[in-house]
Amino acid sequence: MMARALSSAWFVAWISAFAAAVAANKNLLTELDAAIGDADHGANLDRGLQAVLARLPTVDRTDVGAILKTVGMTLISTVGGASGPLYGTLFLRMASALPGASNPNLSEVAAALKFGVEGVMARGKASAGDKTMIDALAPAASALEAAALRADSPAVGLAEAAAAAERGALSTVPLVARKGRASYLGERSAGHQDPGATSAALLLRAAAEVTPVEPG
Repeated sequence: MMARALSSAWFVAWISAFAAAVAANKNLLTELDAAIGDADHGANLDRGLQAVLARLPTVDRTDVGAILKTVGMTLISTVGGASGPLYGTLFLRMASALPGASNPNLSEVAAALKFGVEGVMARGKASAGDKTMIDALAPAASALEAAALRADSPAVGLAEAAAAAERGALSTVPLVARKGRASYLGERSAGHQDPGATSAALLLRAAAEVTPVEPG
């Protein structure tokens, strides 16, 4: 069953791919945030993830919990606005669900993601439909949990989670924001894709892209 496990090296590759995706889409995230926020989501998240990449070499690469804890703590300390605490909460909660793990299976990763998303919801006091990152994260967590229950491979499960996150991000376009700075705009927030949901979709797509497909 080791082929269906996600190694600690996979988690490092995932975070590295997420950092690369945010760097490549920094201007897009900033443009989306300029429409309904502070125009700093891309730059802030990119800065935080570059700090994460600088610190990862100092972490025990065999301990998934330690890797995720480092990611979370670094984002909280380096990313401004709401993004740092929210993404930090996601990774810290995932870390606490996988203490000392080296090769968690898909069910364990799905449970950790669900636990992380629940933490973000509590921290931000947000639910699906509020036009936040939860609109991408919640359906992704549900899709991954469903895939694990079906005993799908990690590649299949994470591809479905990424697709669910991307659909969730797109679903924020017509919504009126009920949380965060965008909520100050009221009805004017409709017609714009939420930047947090967009970066969350990048997070899940990065996970899918670094997961090898099992030979048929």
